[in-house]
Amino acid sequence: MSRAPGPGTPVVSGPLAYLWWLTSSQWPRVLLGAFWGTVYMVSLMVPPYLMSRAIDDGLVARDLPVLVGWSATLFAMGLFTSYCGIMRHRTMTKVRMDASFRTIRVVVRHCAALGNTLRGKVTSGEVVTVGATDVTQIAQALTVTGPGVGAAIAYIVLAVILFQVSWLLAVIVGVGVPALAVLMLPLLRRLGDAEAVYRERQGSLTGLSGDIVSGLRVLAGTGGGAIFARRYHAGSASLRAEGYRVGVVSSWIHALGTGVPALYLAGVVWLTARMAATGQISVGDLVSVYGYIAALTIPVAFFLEAGYDITRAIVAGRRVIAVLSLPQALTDDGTTEPEPETDLHDPASGVTVRHGELTVLAADRDSDVDALMDRLGRLTDSDATWGSVPLQDIPLSTVRASILVADNDGHIFPGTIGDALAAPGREAAPDAQRTAFDRERITAALETAVATDIVDALPLGLDSPLPDRATTLSGGQRQRLRLARALLVDAEMLLLNDPTSAVDARTEADIAARLRLHRAGRTTLVVSTSPLWLDRADRVAYLRADRLAATGVHRDLLVDDRDYRALVTRDIDPDPAPEPKPDAEPPVSGEGSDR
Repeated sequence: MSRAPGPGTPVVSGPLAYLWWLTSSQWPRVLLGAFWGTVYMVSLMVPPYLMSRAIDDGLVARDLPVLVGWSATLFAMGLFTSYCGIMRHRTMTKVRMDASFRTIRVVVRHCAALGNTLRGKVTSGEVVTVGATDVTQIAQALTVTGPGVGAAIAYIVLAVILFQVSWLLAVIVGVGVPALAVLMLPLLRRLGDAEAVYRERQGSLTGLSGDIVSGLRVLAGTGGGAIFARRYHAGSASLRAEGYRVGVVSSWIHALGTGVPALYLAGVVWLTARMAATGQISVGDLVSVYGYIAALTIPVAFFLEAGYDITRAIVAGRRVIAVLSLPQALTDDGTTEPEPETDLHDPASGVTVRHGELTVLAADRDSDVDALMDRLGRLTDSDATWGSVPLQDIPLSTVRASILVADNDGHIFPGTIGDALAAPGREAAPDAQRTAFDRERITAALETAVATDIVDALPLGLDSPLPDRATTLSGGQRQRLRLARALLVDAEMLLLNDPTSAVDARTEADIAARLRLHRAGRTTLVVSTSPLWLDRADRVAYLRADRLAATGVHRDLLVDDRDYRALVTRDIDPDPAPEPKPDAEPPVSGEGSDR
């Protein structure tokens, strides 16, 4: 199956430049839309002429064959105009959809490149609003490339036709429509200012609502639900007031955009009638001018609508450009390949993850762990090294393919369980299409994560659907699926951040034992203060106040380091040294329930 072409490199120097990039990125389709829009608009000017000929040459002259001929031509022209309108609409729908999805693709691509640094630069509500609102407004503005071009050409054609009837009418029409556009400019500026404020508050409120929903259980448990509800209510009231302001300006634009052209065209019709009454033009010319003026309402409406759409698109374009202009925290200019079978080292903390070993990290502060994992996984630039080579000197693609940082709260997207387990960039095949090798790998990962019961309990197995965040599963089940997903990636270095915090002790013991066997000979780091993990480790690293305080075997550290003993045993009085444990290992059988 051929892969769809990429969206290209957007121009982010300004909103108009971005709109031009969207237009030039699909110029053949835009030209086709302009062609159909022009033919459609110009064809609207033909029926009045045909009607005037039917009246003057057939009806007034009482020539029935001529009247029938012009009437048949008028009917055929109506069919042709309808066909052109259909083709124009189809083409412009494709133009708008291309612009929408192209914007979404470049925004998603840039957000993915930013990685975990995105949260510190832009709110989730801002990104959601870009995808839900801004892309639609930007795409709508591209209508000017089709019907807008057609309206301009039809306007010129009409001016030339009217000049053949009366130079005075041609001058009035030629000057009047630009005057209407100038009349609307102050309102369009006010609309742009109001839209900008509304759009900013909308993004903030969307972000707040997302935070409330994601933390609803915590808020309810701590009694903070009412506080955040009041905050959302106040923000919603402010947004509503700003929406009223936008609505006031929009209503004036739509009212004047409909009423003023109607009054203007009524004046032109009155002048034409006076000219016919004084004999300056014929009755057929009078009817044709009426038809021209009626047809002119469509181009005029497109002119005013285009100004409205472009104003809103400029506001939306600024917000999209603000996201696309966010600088990436990581550079990908490394050219040095890492040394094979070497350790991963973080000079900032002193922690070393030895090659081929299971290292368990116990830390007294979660924030230190998060920062350490970011450095070791090169989610942020640091002095961390792979062997003797700095991580930032290694190509980012090599780092991503070799080092996997798996959080215990990694997002599970909607889809099937097979999709949730699929490696990044790979779509899970239906169960009937999976090879024996794939099934073996999936089975091994599920067994290691003690997650086979999750799949077996569902009627469709791996093809069973999951909602967003897998909310139909318990916390422990989601955590085990995340672990299985990480194991399926089969990374050279696997960094697991507290992978069993939501499961019971029996299941945790089984996972620790099975993971050691599954990852034998490969580099694995597990962050945990559970003795079930620490006792399985080849090496334990104790992190205190973001610095390596001790390293060694779990049982030795229990005896030698009172702070480590207090952290691991949750002992209030760390003075007594516990007796060493016997050499028996926890059983590997059985699958306990989640905590």
